[in-house]
Amino acid sequence: MYLVDSHCHLDQLDLTPHGGDLAKALAFADSQGVKYMLCVCITLKDFPQMIAVAKSFPNVSFSVGLHPNEVVEHEPTVEDLVKLGSDDKIIAIGETGLDYFRSSGDLKWQQDRFRHHIRAAKKLKKPLIVHSRQAKEDTLTILREENAAEIGGVLHCFTEDMDMATRAMELNFYISFSGIVTFNSAKEIQAVAKQMPLDRMLIETDSPYLAPVPHRGKQNEPAYVRYVAEYIAQLRGVDVAVIAKQTTKNFFRLFQMDNS
Repeated sequence: MYLVDSHCHLDQLDLTPHGGDLAKALAFADSQGVKYMLCVCITLKDFPQMIAVAKSFPNVSFSVGLHPNEVVEHEPTVEDLVKLGSDDKIIAIGETGLDYFRSSGDLKWQQDRFRHHIRAAKKLKKPLIVHSRQAKEDTLTILREENAAEIGGVLHCFTEDMDMATRAMELNFYISFSGIVTFNSAKEIQAVAKQMPLDRMLIETDSPYLAPVPHRGKQNEPAYVRYVAEYIAQLRGVDVAVIAKQTTKNFFRLFQMDNS
């Protein structure tokens, strides 16, 4: 079985269970069928170290971006992001977006940051990784106003309703499900995972966060994306191989990569 973890933070993993060795964590993921992963950037200050790590592993690609909640002295310009995103190992821009849950007050700065990421992605012709929390309408409005459909992308760790999923897919975006979909309380997310078109679905861990059942409350890691695939397969009444094959195909299509 070939699974892809479409969103993880390898630089934030506690590697103690793997003897402090990232290679062993990735080998464990491989033993669980997780053959490829996208390590997503959320803070630019650690970017040089993170991209160096990514280049050590042929089955890891990378994104560049600044999380919407990160507070920095210097806001990255479109030109800054284009320069950082030009490396061949960088396949996406983000994670970017809006988060009205953790930030409050006048959030124009967050909206401007989101717009800069979209403009950089369009210049680079690389897809976006979008974070949206309690910001449904503004997220969709900015994606539409900036013509983000031109390059598309993914709404990662999806926690909204079918209406948002449908409107995002109309803007050329994929929908990615994390371990949250396995939680008993996640009925609305489960409903979206059950009924949305399979050819627009991705799966992820967002590790080290949001570990799926049966590891909920513990550290997450790329190996555990298999539980997301298995749960969605159960929801949809199909074999897990169906979910694995289609979400893997979707990943490589979205990020314009050869998986031959």
